[in-house]
Amino acid sequence: MDIARAAGVSQSTVSMVLNKKYNVSFSRETVEKVENAARELGYVPPRRKVHRDSKKEKLLVVFCPNLTNPYYVMLLQGIESRAKEQGFGLFVCNTQRDIRMEERYLKMMTQIKPVGIIYTCNPSRCFMEQIEKLAEEIPVAIINNQNEQLNVDAVELDNSKLGRMMARHLIELGHKRVAYIAPPLTVRQKQRSKRVEGFLKEYEKMGLKDQVIIKAAKEELDQDIAHIDSEYKIGYDLTRELLQEKKDVTAIVGLNDMIAFGILDALYEAKKKVPGDVSVMGCDNTLFARMHKVSLTTIEHFVIFKGRDACDIIMKKIASRRAGYNDLEPISTYHVEYEPKLIVRGTTSYAKK
Repeated sequence: MDIARAAGVSQSTVSMVLNKKYNVSFSRETVEKVENAARELGYVPPRRKVHRDSKKEKLLVVFCPNLTNPYYVMLLQGIESRAKEQGFGLFVCNTQRDIRMEERYLKMMTQIKPVGIIYTCNPSRCFMEQIEKLAEEIPVAIINNQNEQLNVDAVELDNSKLGRMMARHLIELGHKRVAYIAPPLTVRQKQRSKRVEGFLKEYEKMGLKDQVIIKAAKEELDQDIAHIDSEYKIGYDLTRELLQEKKDVTAIVGLNDMIAFGILDALYEAKKKVPGDVSVMGCDNTLFARMHKVSLTTIEHFVIFKGRDACDIIMKKIASRRAGYNDLEPISTYHVEYEPKLIVRGTTSYAKK
């Protein structure tokens, strides 16, 4: 008001001149009057509001079922390394394989408003429709989506193929009577069953399916997955149980490396030589499997690369949604899959005659 009075113009004229509304024309004389009056009265223009959405635009959410297994830590390492390169931050949701926790985190997405979501395992089946709807609004990538009817971007893993590779290795070494130790094989954890099924199919081809002992943990153990040694304990406890049953096996397979570590400890405690008495095999090629004292035979399926690829998929989708094409948003579905590789180390050898 003071500037308007000093310059002899209306308040709206002052507002438009000082805010540089160039779509409205004023004479040079009017502009100079307003600017001089403002200067004399010590007027300091307010700073323009910085668009605060930039931080939100840089946030990726990662759903993780378990942070105690090095496999998921390796996935996070891959995701974070790529996200850091691109200036994105991560918000990690550790669901602990609890449906209520997963639902709670999914509800939070409307508040967090991330630009992308990465699932490091398949979503619980009851949320799959919700995930597909979410993917229509923001990019969603899932690691381990194969064999699931879910129309979203995926870094896939053929668990059946992993199981077949493990079986072929042991068959080539002459292992006919073997045991397979797994976490709970529930409908919710279909990918675990796929790995076991692949293993059994190879033994079935050789007419040895009835020689394979499947020992899976009880379903309630999935509710207790948050404990740091849970998968290790599955391997340890079920191997001790197997030894007490006096099953004459020459090889024991763990569904993953963590279970295999438990198997190894139970065998060492029972004074069984590995691989002299019993061969042991895992899957995932985690850091501990490579340690000299462990030297676990396992399957490499390039976990860190999968994390990076999942992040890359999100980046591509963000870029394509921003760019547009003839005023249309391009719709694309990415699927990436790595060929797994057998890593033979010191825990497998020819079957004892």
